[in-house]
Amino acid sequence: MTTSAGSGTEDAPVPRFPISQISVPLIPTVQHDLQRLQERTRLSKTDIVNRAISVYDFIDAQLRAGHDVIIRDKRTGETRLIRLLLGLGRP
Repeated sequence: MTTSAGSGTEDAPVPRFPISQISVPLIPTVQHDLQRLQERTRLSKTDIVNRAISVYDFIDAQLRAGHDVIIRDKRTGETRLIRLLLGLGRP
């Protein structure tokens, strides 16, 4: 439904992609981590979870491709190797 400007009724925006929702029980430590992230970043839980999944996907793909994931402290130059336990039963 399209109406004239100023009438107060307009079409709701249509998402550009299908949206999927899930419900995930969080252990207390992760609940606390999520709360700290929200306070620090001012992002919503949805934004944090979406970003976390994207980052995990990237790191998982890099490790499976045989790459190392390393964090470097800009101030000291110290590096640390990131290691994740990859999901069992996945190719």
